[in-house]
Amino acid sequence: MKLATYKDGSRDGQLLVVSKDLSTAHYATAIAHTLQQALDDWNFIAPQLQDLYSTLNQGKARHAFAFDPALCMPPLPRAHQWVQGNAYADKDLALSWGSSAGFVGARDAVTYPGHDPQAKAAMGWAAITGDVASGVTAAQAVEGVRLVALVNVWHLPESAQPTDEWVAFSPVAVTPDALGAAWTRGRVQVTLGTRSNGQPLSVVDAAAGMAHPMGEIIAAVAAVRPVRAGTVVGTGPIGMPNAEPVCAGPGERVAIEAKGTDGHSVWGAIDQGLASRADAQ
Repeated sequence: MKLATYKDGSRDGQLLVVSKDLSTAHYATAIAHTLQQALDDWNFIAPQLQDLYSTLNQGKARHAFAFDPALCMPPLPRAHQWVQGNAYADKDLALSWGSSAGFVGARDAVTYPGHDPQAKAAMGWAAITGDVASGVTAAQAVEGVRLVALVNVWHLPESAQPTDEWVAFSPVAVTPDALGAAWTRGRVQVTLGTRSNGQPLSVVDAAAGMAHPMGEIIAAVAAVRPVRAGTVVGTGPIGMPNAEPVCAGPGERVAIEAKGTDGHSVWGAIDQGLASRADAQ
């Protein structure tokens, strides 16, 4: 199934169930108000969300409405942890911890101080987890993946600190079963396309060169202490170190999207512009 969080003026937003083709949506309020609420009691709540998802795809949901990605917050706006691994680096797995304070929606502008910010955008994907016990194996850890989302990580070239990042999320997050054959042992086999100011830049296979699958990354996060439901674990930039991040300046836009074999967008597009906070004042 596919889930999203709509802006409603609150910090955690309102949970939606979104149709497979991303054309329609339905509020999940009668089941769970927020995604964190659903994650906290996943075994009970997820089947109810799945029923609503099936009804929505059949065109039988009574209060369905047109889905608008511009109204989306990150699927999980306030995560317990934001951790990135160097999944595509052919070396020992390294982890970096950041903050969900830098999470933004798929259409939200990315702002930086200064009049002439130059930022790098690097696409990847992330898992949203349930509870994962400490000391689990990689095979056990991957069973804790509840949802998968597309991410675009923005940072200033001169800054290497994860806390300085903006992390943009796809409009929706999808359950591994909704990915079908594209979800294989902690890897996502989809092709991602990047555009800058509307011009195609690159096409990348998200599974190629992934030295550390998601289960291995989550197991590393859980090596010392349990991982709580509502943790977001990122892969790091896809295709690194060979793929170069996209550089953008004020007023420029960067978009990424992945399409399935049915031609539909898997997560919806992340499509953002870079803006200077100083220029906006």
